[in-house]
Amino acid sequence: MKKLLLGDEAIAQGAIDAGLSGVYAYPGTPSTEITEYIQQNPVARERGLHSRWCTNEKTAMEAALGMSYMGKRAMVCMKHVGLNVCADPFVNSAMTGVNGGVVVVVADDPSMHSSQDEQDSRFYGKFAMLPMFEPSSQQEAYEMISDAFEYSESQCLPVLFRVTTRMAHSRAEVEVKIKSKAENALNYSALASNWVLLPVNARRRNDKVVAQQEQLEEDASLSCYNTYERLGGQNRVEGASPLGILASGIAYNYVMENLRTSKGVGVPVLKITQYPLPKTMVRRLLNDCERVLVVEEGQPFIEEQLRGVAESKMVLGRLTGELPRTGELTPDSVRCALAALGVQFAESPHGLQDATIARAAEVVAPRPPQLCQGCGHRDVYTALNEVLKEFENPRVFGDIGCYTLGFLPPYRAIHSCVDMGASITMAKGAADAGQWPAVAVIGDSTFTHSGMTGLLDAVNENADITVIISDNLTTAMTGGQDSAGTNKFEAICRGLGVAPEHLHVVVPLPKNMEEITRTIREEINYHGVSVIIPRRECIQTFKRRGKSYKQ
Repeated sequence: MKKLLLGDEAIAQGAIDAGLSGVYAYPGTPSTEITEYIQQNPVARERGLHSRWCTNEKTAMEAALGMSYMGKRAMVCMKHVGLNVCADPFVNSAMTGVNGGVVVVVADDPSMHSSQDEQDSRFYGKFAMLPMFEPSSQQEAYEMISDAFEYSESQCLPVLFRVTTRMAHSRAEVEVKIKSKAENALNYSALASNWVLLPVNARRRNDKVVAQQEQLEEDASLSCYNTYERLGGQNRVEGASPLGILASGIAYNYVMENLRTSKGVGVPVLKITQYPLPKTMVRRLLNDCERVLVVEEGQPFIEEQLRGVAESKMVLGRLTGELPRTGELTPDSVRCALAALGVQFAESPHGLQDATIARAAEVVAPRPPQLCQGCGHRDVYTALNEVLKEFENPRVFGDIGCYTLGFLPPYRAIHSCVDMGASITMAKGAADAGQWPAVAVIGDSTFTHSGMTGLLDAVNENADITVIISDNLTTAMTGGQDSAGTNKFEAICRGLGVAPEHLHVVVPLPKNMEEITRTIREEINYHGVSVIIPRRECIQTFKRRGKSYKQ
């Protein structure tokens, strides 16, 4: 049976068909659609697969390990910066091992379409000594996720499953199975001596995992997903080829798209989609070529490793300037690199010269994002800016969410945005340094994700900060998923020790501007921890609810 699926959806369907029992995730572009697909899938609903959103990526990883402990298959989904949040349980999961299979799907975001950095999650997999899979197509993503679960259970290790934005958010026809595999039964074979990471147990497990690395590399060398071929022309030459290509993940498609239109001698191509890096295959490519171009999406992860195997002059790619050092690769940027290295093409697409292709996107006019018309965050920033005019050198510490757009015109209201939950702790640190006023602006979902512990620190020291939890009753930035703390924020703040008389709820509407500005002014002038919760439903979820009522 064939389906037209996003890469994210192919992963989700493949996991369901592989006997998944639960998906654990916090919404983060470009990974969000994996969990949403499972939430809406009829088979998943019929089976009662776990698919509710978690408070953050750390709790997601830990819950998945709990499901694995009981013998069932679990998948964890996040974007790349979410892997930072769950790094503690992720790295330690190599030490515990798994009982039921665990696949950790991480969607990297080169070019930072909706992210703070271009982090490459493959470095985490290598650091944790875990096997990694990186599909090059939607069909491969569907098939590979099942093999990842099987491999996880055969090696008793979690598997890192890495995709990037274009793989996650592009569609292709995928051949799927008619019948899904049954879920694993509960079993009690997990050994406490593996899962209780006292030093005596952890040292033994560390020796075991280190000893497994040779087998993992051999398996990658034998993997059907890692291939060596010679394409790009009918003529073969004896001896070393002037150029060879090592391509990974979706970048392999960019290489093949170009080589199919090239002419002249064949170019050896090594495709890597299962890690650790299979050095046997790499050495074969190096022996067959005078130079190797490494084409990989993200950071020069493979390129740097090749420099430890080959003479540095043989290895070309992002570090040597043939490919752009930052940002996403494209078929056009790969074509330019190939042309510069002597690969000849029958013709350039669209009649463009190779040297000009990479600059084509520069003619597109930029369209900066803006807060939606009718968004409650607009009224919050309007009120906050009005009050802060009365103070000298105020500082507003922002956070991750739609409200980060308050940095842009016309508001220009925030002075920082570093990571989830940092607004409160940065405001506290600024107050510790003597800054006043120090204001933190954080969203409802971000507050429960990573902001609560910062507020507890502030309360424990009675920091001189004002915290604004801009509550729009949803996780709006990623599409309107449930927010873990909805209708609980007052109770959470009181439980963390915020004085009731300095905990306020307001409704951010123009007609309430006098009340909101008065509340902000009073709480800034209170020298201690105060929390203001402007609460109004996200305009987008409100519109969607209205449409559903009409239908």
